[in-house]
Amino acid sequence: EITTHFTDNEDFYIVQHYGQPEIDNDSYTLKVTGMVDNELEFSLADLMARDNIEQQVGFECGGNSRGLFQGLIGNARWRGVSLASILEEAGIQDGAKEIVFFGSDVQTETIRETEVEKAFARSLSIDDAMRPENMLAFEMNGEPLPLYHGKPVRALIPGWYGVSNVKWLNQIHIQDTRYMGRFMGRDYVTLKKESIGGIERWVENSVTTINLKSSIIRVTQMGGQHTIQGFVLNDGTSIESIEVKVDDGPWERAEINPRSTKYSWKLFRYDWNNATPGEHTIVSRVTDVNGNVQATTEELPDKVSRWENYAQFPRTVRI
Repeated sequence: EITTHFTDNEDFYIVQHYGQPEIDNDSYTLKVTGMVDNELEFSLADLMARDNIEQQVGFECGGNSRGLFQGLIGNARWRGVSLASILEEAGIQDGAKEIVFFGSDVQTETIRETEVEKAFARSLSIDDAMRPENMLAFEMNGEPLPLYHGKPVRALIPGWYGVSNVKWLNQIHIQDTRYMGRFMGRDYVTLKKESIGGIERWVENSVTTINLKSSIIRVTQMGGQHTIQGFVLNDGTSIESIEVKVDDGPWERAEINPRSTKYSWKLFRYDWNNATPGEHTIVSRVTDVNGNVQATTEELPDKVSRWENYAQFPRTVRI
């Protein structure tokens, strides 16, 4: 339930795939390895002693939807250090293509009849990793990063779905080949139908940047005034407008909370004047400055996947 601008740490959604390792702050180390001029190793104290940055960042699980995985979304104040500054200190070598983030959460899997110990990991291209807003976070809403949110350090990639924010981070590895681990090559992959050179084909893409999305979360009443409230989430592209429609009426502009920042969720409100008793259908849509408009369900690509559910979401309410 979204009731405040920042989600309490206890209420922020939790998803993990290989358990929740408990790591001692004093013995923690983060290694930077691979195609770099200087391999590095940091303790938690080392990271905290560097120049800190703080920003509001909201994100959701790539599988968040109106169905089974509803509610996997949150917004918080994060403090940490610049990822780009770490990579610049290491010195990325020519020919490097990807940066892989490994977590301490591991599990034994059977692959081709062989048991192997696998760590959760995700990767970014060099350009994506060097974005100045990316950070290694060790604080959440003014408190040390909680265990279930990746204590003591997690990656934070603003504007991307939550799976990219690798928790319990213990290694950053730079390599010259594409990383094809389970959570890049098999899971968190959307299968959808697209026209490729005029030929209709089924194609796959990794779940990466957050699609343009809004949703109504509640209708409140004070006296005789009804207010429709909701949120917007996207990849950080500036928003042109958020609109609300009641039944078959016109689209009308809603007001975005001024506390919103580039990568936070953007809470909005619409004063629903002269609401009449009975059942109504209400829906929101968001448009960004590039002219992209939140899709309807009918406009979404034909896909076989639970990932990336960003369609307009009509809701039925009774007054």
